[in-house]
Parts: sequence; structure tokens; C-alpha cells
Amino acid sequence: MADTCGQVLLGSGLTVLSHPLMYIKVLVQVGHEPLPPTLGRNMFGRQVYQLPGLFAYAKHIIKIDGKSGLFKGLAPRLCAGTIGTIVHSKVLQKCQEEKIEMVKSGQDGSLQHIVNETTKEMIARSCATIFTHPLHVITLRCMVQFIGREAKYCGVFDSIVTIYREEGMLGFFAGLIPRLLGDALSLWICNILAHFINTYTIDDSTSHTGEIKNCSQAVTGFFASMLTYPFVLVSNLMAVNNCGLAGGLPPYAAIYPNWLHCWGHLSREGNMSRGNSLFFRKLPVGKMYAIEQKRFF
Repeated sequence: MADTCGQVLLGSGLTVLSHPLMYIKVLVQVGHEPLPPTLGRNMFGRQVYQLPGLFAYAKHIIKIDGKSGLFKGLAPRLCAGTIGTIVHSKVLQKCQEEKIEMVKSGQDGSLQHIVNETTKEMIARSCATIFTHPLHVITLRCMVQFIGREAKYCGVFDSIVTIYREEGMLGFFAGLIPRLLGDALSLWICNILAHFINTYTIDDSTSHTGEIKNCSQAVTGFFASMLTYPFVLVSNLMAVNNCGLAGGLPPYAAIYPNWLHCWGHLSREGNMSRGNSLFFRKLPVGKMYAIEQKRFF
């Protein structure tokens, strides 16, 4: 119990610190670009037009809503984080007690052991995601209100009533499937890739083996998140699509019958990585911006 409380407190602190970053990321993901591109240099030193990065976007939000504006949607996100941590801990404990295994148990560090532990972690994460997804949807919609200056989603309870009245129970789980798929794929890619790196490229007889393995786990985690980012993007877009907010309706955004149509549309436009970077951002495909009284395509 003490460990769970510690995880909740740590997670809540990290959530508060990272919330402005997530807020800006979500607005970029849905395609909201209120600032024109500026002339800058890419990583190779060549002059290119780039969209303003994280800090310029944050200044724009502060100019309109003040510093507190960077924390829209924080309350439901904190609730989701707390509930998710508790559910994850309880389900993982139950999996350990039931000794759930996909393959015959092996020694620690073996492929069989990695598969079994990853399976338990996937089950725990999936349960936590399903339980907290309604709050995740509310968080995203609170953020996207910035685009149309609506006040449709204010408190957590009022938002629950609004979604249930307008969309029924299905509204609470908009974008759930791609989110679950992305989480599961990311976890399996990270753990399996880290296992092969640690097994076949790292010599256990060398010093600092533990630190090296932890580093490889972090690198593979970053790589896995990059590969599965399109699932995150599609999930977030579907959570706000056709919900009555300007950011999820035409002419600002297309209406998608399901997440596969959203995936196909983004793929055809070449926008599957939109919002993945908040520092060096290329111009989105199909957008026009006024630059020095001209049009830049």
C-alpha cells in the first residue's frame, strides 16, 4: 500500500510538471497552428521555414489565457493517473498471485521469463487504460476547447454528464482501440528488443553491466514509442472527433467513421508524425500560411 501511495504521489508530481507539454502537444496533434512559420535552420544548417516550437506556442497560450491556461485539463488527468496507478498495481499483483504465463516459465532474464513478465504487464496496463480512458477523453476535450474558445467541458462531473447525454457510453471510449494497440505494441517491442540487446551484445563480465542494461531499456523504450506514435495520434484525434467542439468538426477537421478511416486519411496526407516533435517542426502537408504577404505551401 505504501509503495502504491508513493507511486501515486510521484506520478502526480510528474503529471503537473509535464502537463503544459502535453497540452501543447495535443493542440499540435489536432492541427491547431495559430502562429505563422518563421525562417530558421534545420539540423544540417540549411535555411527552412519552420513552425514555432514549444516555447513560442506556450507564450501564445499564456498571452490569451494567462499562465493558468497551460494547465487546462489537469484535474481529470490527475484523477486518471491516480486511478490508473491503483488499478495497475492491483491487477499486476493479482497476475503474480495467479501465476499467469504464456509459455513455460524460465530463468530470470530468459526469453520465456521476458514473455511471461511482459504479458502480465500488458494485462495490468490494459486494465488501467480501460478504467481511466473516460477521464483521458475528458482531459483531451478540455484542452481542445482552446481552439474554439468553448466552455462545454468544465468540471469532471459536468463533463461526464455532457458526454453521456450526447454520446452515450460509447463516447467515454472514443479512441480506446488504437490506444490499447499502441500501448501493447510499444511494450512488446521495448521488452523483446531490450532482451536481445542485453543477451547478445552486452558482456555480463564487464563492470557497470546493470547500468548499461538500464540504458538499453531506455533506448529501446524511446525507439518503441517512436514506432507506435501513430497509434497515439489517431487515438487522440478520435477522442475529440465530432464531439461538438470546433477542433473536432469541419471545416477545421474531417469527421471519421472509425479510427481506421482516420489512420488512412493521415497516412495519405503524410501527417502520421504530426505533433511528435515540438522543437523542430516542419510545415504540415496541405496547410497554407501567410509569410511576408505571400502564400507558402
